[in-house]
Parts: sequence; structure tokens; C-alpha cells
Amino acid sequence: MFEMKKSDNPLENELFKSVYEKTPEYVKHLNLMNFDNKGEFSFVLKKENLKPYDASSNPQGLNLEEWFANYAKEAKVSTAGIRGPQNILYPQDTRFPINLVGIVLATLAKALVAREKYPNKRIVKVAGCEVRYNSQLFLDAITRIQAAQGIETLVPEGKKTIPIWLASFLAFKLDLLGGEYITSSHGISVKNATKDLNCQGSQYLPEESMEFVNKIQEIFDEVNAKGSYEIKIAAADNPLINENVLKSVDDGVDLYVEYLKSGVAQDCNLDLIKNFKSKIIIENVGGSAYRTLSRVLKKLNISDKFDWFDVEEDSFFHSIGKYNVTPKGEKAFYDYSVDATVIAKREDGTKFFPVIDTMHYPERLKNYPVGTVILITDPDHDRLTITQTESVSRIAELEKLGVDYINLNDDVVLTVFSANQAFLMLMDFWSKQLKAKNLWNNHPRFMIKTTASALSWDEWAKNNGVKVVNVPVGFKEIANIMKKVELKLKNNPTESVVIDDVFGNPIDLGINPRLVFAGEESGGMIMGTEELIKSEHGRCAVAMREKSATEAIIVASSLVSQISEVNVSLSQYLSNVFNSNNIIGRFDTRVDIAYYNESEPDINKLKEAKVTGEALRTKNDLFYLSLAIAKKENIITLDDVKNVLNDRFRDKGLIFDNLKSIKFVGDGTYLEFDNKYIEIRPSGTDAKTKAYGGGLNRADIEKYASVLGNYSGDRTYTHQSVVPKEFYDSAKDKAMTYYLKFVDKDANNEPFDIPDYNF
Repeated sequence: MFEMKKSDNPLENELFKSVYEKTPEYVKHLNLMNFDNKGEFSFVLKKENLKPYDASSNPQGLNLEEWFANYAKEAKVSTAGIRGPQNILYPQDTRFPINLVGIVLATLAKALVAREKYPNKRIVKVAGCEVRYNSQLFLDAITRIQAAQGIETLVPEGKKTIPIWLASFLAFKLDLLGGEYITSSHGISVKNATKDLNCQGSQYLPEESMEFVNKIQEIFDEVNAKGSYEIKIAAADNPLINENVLKSVDDGVDLYVEYLKSGVAQDCNLDLIKNFKSKIIIENVGGSAYRTLSRVLKKLNISDKFDWFDVEEDSFFHSIGKYNVTPKGEKAFYDYSVDATVIAKREDGTKFFPVIDTMHYPERLKNYPVGTVILITDPDHDRLTITQTESVSRIAELEKLGVDYINLNDDVVLTVFSANQAFLMLMDFWSKQLKAKNLWNNHPRFMIKTTASALSWDEWAKNNGVKVVNVPVGFKEIANIMKKVELKLKNNPTESVVIDDVFGNPIDLGINPRLVFAGEESGGMIMGTEELIKSEHGRCAVAMREKSATEAIIVASSLVSQISEVNVSLSQYLSNVFNSNNIIGRFDTRVDIAYYNESEPDINKLKEAKVTGEALRTKNDLFYLSLAIAKKENIITLDDVKNVLNDRFRDKGLIFDNLKSIKFVGDGTYLEFDNKYIEIRPSGTDAKTKAYGGGLNRADIEKYASVLGNYSGDRTYTHQSVVPKEFYDSAKDKAMTYYLKFVDKDANNEPFDIPDYNF
């Protein structure tokens, strides 16, 4: 147990070596709970465990109080699970945000909350994971903790990997109380998290997270009062850990294919793919999507149209996104994540795609024809990046369109579409398919998008008579709107459905509307069905609650198949969408400002860097947020805002005379100009600032996003003169109040009735 883990991959070995060397001996020898023991056992949480470790005075110290304080803070703001780094070699290391003890405590707390809400009921949940380090261990722990509390957990046979969207789908379709899914999405390899799914299959909103967070506090209170707390772990073969249900429906693939056929996998799309003359490549980062997606494609009879890269499951993600040098040129392990759209700068200032550069496409694509499409998905298979090889002769047109590209050789480039560009094409194509089938006019159409997503989506929607509901970043926010719509459809089926967006505008969706698209600029999307989706026990939904790369792959493959028949590339199709819909805001950008190296294996350095980074993130956020909240409460005028921003950024070449509004949008500050938007938001998962922009001039929005996103946040004299310090200091709390008001208005809080299950 104490020997360093070995890998055949030199870079992964470097990571293991670094983690091993920076892990203290006492952590290496921790034996708090041994899940290799397949029988029942208990973990006794002691008062000493809550306090910091000290070799002489408190050798049992785990510093859980400090861990919990940070965990609770993240729960209030996290956009997609409470994520964090872990000790990949010693998962019991409680110095890290994600650790085995924390997983056990959180699982127990959720189980106790469920038991209190549903006494004497048969509680059933689903659990799954992707391929990250320690995911199997965490999954084992979750199922055995829940079993010890009398909660039944449905898992794949052998607890093998499934995508996040499948776990979400099963939670809704089978009318389960919810689920647990272990992933950190497209984040760096050493990070992990649990995405908590509610009875709808959607990720927890903050108030749902705080219920179990408060329960952990109750457990700690009891430990402090009584000295200890016994946590029971069931045997691995406990009958409440149920593999048979999912085995009977092929992990839920059969049910999901049925759902797809009612939506994006109708014959009009499948026939196009079946007639495709070439191959579409699926880049299966981490390998864990292959196990499920390959079965879906086979059941749809289109599997022969795809080639696969990276089908082997690998926690190091096939070295994708991994380097032995930092962006600053320092010799150290560095992970850019597996987000294929990430753009970085080399030391000489030139831009590059650090993730795609590690996929070795010049060599791997050399035998594929020009025009080949590569669909890149992430380890939990919820996001999709669309790319295509094109001739170098297209470069001038690509630059005109704002489509990024990578030179593969002297003759061929790889176009890399942002999600904003890719999803614009997909929603346009799918709407045309619905119109061709004479279905479009059967219902009013609407879409849900995050404020940080493209202006082009709003323009396209307006041109096509599609109503738009803007929400904060995070797919749980999209799911929350779906549930609001469904409640109104249920209670008043003959009346127009009116939903407030995060800008404060009431959006009239019409009578009996249908969702045509829901998505966000980070690469996640879903599409609705013509008929409301029904669960096994009669609940109805306009769409599923979690983004699905599978839906995106089917629509993208259909589009590629159709346009290949007339020798049109995706970039040419994008140009046609822009032109035919009179879209002005064609360009988009995102600038990610990371305040520290997330891959740092020394947890003390990591914690220190994160605290410093979070302070910088918050300072940047508050500069803009305090202006937005002050304007909302009529403390200042729009002219005051313009004066503050002009005063500070005029020397950077930024002008704010044409600023139309400044608004808090649930998790960031949105600046609307007459020809663009800029949004500045603190990351909900880490010490990062994200700056987004959209408009008609690419250089312009990139400049504004970069300058505003990278600003220190120092308050200028002009800022201080219009925003009092007391108001500035309270801006975050005020913002949270406004956010919760938006979430709660017209919320679908119908109680969940546990059915009589007959699996």
C-alpha cells in the first residue's frame, strides 16, 4: 500500500512520483477504512479527527473542520458538483478537497436527509462514474454507505462506467429519488467530484446541496458533544446494491435509444447517416464514453459510419492536455484539462490549442480524406467539440468567419468550432428537419441558453420565431427552467407559458410550447422531443435534465451527412446560417484567467495558491458586480457606471460611451453595448475568472474580454466615490439574494412521491 504506483507512461510516472514525494508519511500510513474488506465494517469518526494533525499531540487529526468549511463554501456557488483536487495515490488524504472520508460523510448526510423526508419508504437511487482516479473506490463507498442506511442503489454490472447523461436519464425515467455520479467533467485528471442528481435527474440547486451540508454539520456537532460517531459500511454483496435492474435494460441503453428515436434519432436523421459515404471519427477522451455510446450507435444501426480514437479507458486520459512544462516555461507537470476548445499562448505570444496539440492529429489523420469530421467528447460524455479537416485554401474564409484552425500540414488545416458556432449549426439544421417533416408549426418553439453563450443564438432565434430564455451558467439552471415550464403546462395547459429570464424579462413562450434547443457555450446541449417525455410512472418533461454528447453527435452526424452530398463543409454551412438569418453578432470569445497551477501536487502550496487566487478572483468580480447591484438598486446611474469604467480603462483603449446596461445575471456581470456584450464571472468551480464576449468585431470583443477579465479589481477613486464601501462589501450577499429570488420564482417544488417500483 505504501509503494509508489507505476505507469508505462513516462508523463504519468512523473505525476505519480511528484504526488508520492509530496505526500507525508503519516498520510501514506492512514488506514481509516479499508474497502478491500468486502464484509460489513464501521468507521468511527472521532473528535480528534476534526482537528488538525499533530504528530505528538493529535496523531489522529484529519483537520475535517477546515475541510468542511471549504466544502460548504463551494456548495453554495458550485455550477456543477463540488469539485476539487484529490491525492490520486492516497485517496484518504483529507488535506485535499476530494477525499474518501469526505465522500463517505457527504453520502451519509444525503442518505440521512432522504430517510427523514421519506420515512418507511423504499428509496432507490442510481450511481455511476467515469474513468478518473479513485472513481471506482468512491462508487463502491457510495453504494455501501447507502445500503447501510437502507437505500437501494442501481449500478451497472461490475460497477462499470456510464455517462453522466445516462445516470440523469435513468433517475428521471425510472422515477428514482436521484443519483450520484463521480466526475469532474472536462477538468484536469487529478480533480474529481460527485455530481448530485435529484429526482428529476438534474444537478442539485444550492438549497438542495445545503440540506446535506447542514446534515454534515449536525454529525460534527454530535461528534463534538459525544466524542465519536459510528458510520456503518454495508457488505459489498448487500442486496441493496442492485446490478440486476440495469443489466436487464442493458444499463439503460435500451430505454435511452427509445427516447432518442422520439427526438433527434428519427428516421429523417438516421437515414442521412446510413447513406453517408465516408467515416466520422469520434475522439473518445478518457475512453469511458465508448462503452455506452458504441452500444447506442449499434442499436441505431449506424455504428459502421464511425471510427474511434482512444477507446481504452485511461485515468490519465491518454496524456491529452498534459505537458511537462507550465505556460510560464517552468519545468513542472502541467494539465490544461481535456477541454478541446482551450486556447493558450506560447512564450512568444502566439495562440495554440494545447489540448488538441496532444492528440497527435497530423499523424493520426494523414490517411483520412480532406473533409473528415472529428467529434471530440470528454470523459463523462456530456460535452462535444466539433472539428473538420479543410484545405488551406479556406484559411482566408475561416478567418473572416471567426473559425479557429490548426495547421496539420502544408495542405490541410483542422477547423475547430467553438460550441457557440457548432450549436448554432445544429439548432439550425434540426429546425429545418422539423420543418421538412411539417412538424415545426405544431407548437410554439423556445430555447434556453446561458447568458455567456452566443449573441448569434439570440439573433437566429428571433429570425426563426423562437423565444429565448436566458439563464446563469450551469446546466442545472437550464433544467430549472424546464421544470418551471412543465409545471405551467401541467396546471394551465390551455394558457400561454410565461417565464422570467435572468435579465428580469417575462418571456411568453406561447400555448403548449416545445423546446427546440438548450445549451451553453462550454459545449453542452440537449434537444427536446415533439411529445412530452414520460417517466415509467407518468411524470412529464420537455427534455432531459443533463447535457448529452450523444444527442449532439447524432445531430452533427446527420448534418455532416446531408451537406457532404453537395460537397459543402461545416464552415460553409456556418456562413450560410449567418447570411440567411442576417446575423450580425457572428463572433464570440472566452478568456480564462487561472490564478494558479491546479496540477500542483504539494497540497500546502496548492491551498495557499488557491486562497490567494480566490481573493484575486473575488476582487475582480466585485469591481463589476458592485456596479451592477448598485445600478439595480438605483444607488448609481448608468452614466455613473460609464464614468467609472471610462476612467479606469480609457488608457487601455476601451470606451464605454455606448454601454446600454449593466446587469447581474445570477453568477456574473453582464455589460450590454449597442454592438456587443461582455460578461465577467468568477468560476463556480475554481480560482478562475472567465470573461466572455460576443459581437460583430472579433478583435474588439477579444480586447474588452481580456482587459476586463485580467483587471486586478483595485477600486479607483471614481469607483469609491459612487459605490460606498459598506455597499461594496455587501454586494456578494445582495447578489446571492437576487439569484435565489430568480431561482425560486415560479419554481416547480412539487413533492416527489415515491412510486411502487416494479422493475
